[in-house]
Amino acid sequence: MSELKTAVIGAGYFGSHHARKYAGLPSANLVAVCDVDQANADRLAGELGCEAVTDHHDLIGRVDAVSVATPTAAHFSVASDFMKAGVHVLVEKPLCSSLDQADRLIELAREKGVVLQVGHLERFNPAVAALEGQVKRPGFIECQRISPFRGRGTDVNVILDMMIHDIDLVLSLVKAPIEWTDAVGVPVLSNEDDIASARIRFANGCVASFTASRVSWKTHRSMRIFQADAYIVADLNDAKVSTIRKTMNADGQPELSQEEETFESGDPLNLEVASFVETVTSGGMPKVSGHDGREALAAALKISRQVADWTDRQREANRAAEGSR
Repeated sequence: MSELKTAVIGAGYFGSHHARKYAGLPSANLVAVCDVDQANADRLAGELGCEAVTDHHDLIGRVDAVSVATPTAAHFSVASDFMKAGVHVLVEKPLCSSLDQADRLIELAREKGVVLQVGHLERFNPAVAALEGQVKRPGFIECQRISPFRGRGTDVNVILDMMIHDIDLVLSLVKAPIEWTDAVGVPVLSNEDDIASARIRFANGCVASFTASRVSWKTHRSMRIFQADAYIVADLNDAKVSTIRKTMNADGQPELSQEEETFESGDPLNLEVASFVETVTSGGMPKVSGHDGREALAAALKISRQVADWTDRQREANRAAEGSR
């Protein structure tokens, strides 16, 4: 397979970026963009010089690989339509709306021999790549991901929209089953929870805490990792990793040393799309597999249920307090 024939389903914010990356790759040919809104499809297709369609079924048999960047509720139906036809699929996170759907996509990928990659973009952040070589049996991890309200992604709560990125990263670093979770959250500007805090304990003893907010004044993405030989801080916005380690001085006494490395931030989405194309053409394994996406989704859904239960209890307590006045 020389030049991969590709398409993007969903011409919104993320879909537009996916389409531009395919259009810029020498190894890919962007055949079309698809959106149920004709005007959206026409606008993006006109910019990139490809075809505009409104029904993804029209592309089956004409493309080798697609990105699915529709609202989450449509991920399963669109992805499965293409996979049944032998088309390779890159699905934006979260993988699906339910674990049953995720399991069916994973099985479909196996049956049809197609690539199923999940769009957990932070895996292609150079700071995360640096962490993969440094993190060894962490004891505690703290993740913060906050941003201003942008109005997109509100078809799901902040856990499935934002926190799931950090859940995926922590799962990839800890490599142990989840033993226990606890979480709280509140809706602020949308009908879904916009701020959430969660805590996960793993079977190997590691504990991870997560804060996600999409109603902040600034953008901040960081991880702090504590392990036996080091304290590591990763600034995911600026692609910078600071490491504090224990060393021994000439007198044999322990002291601290600090290293700091800043990486070229590059273009993680371009790396993600290029990695997908390379995986399809080479026949390798995707960096973020369907199984990876399924495990992150499982944790995010469990946390979402706990947040919903907590919110219900808070509302009941508030009603009881009002009634007692």
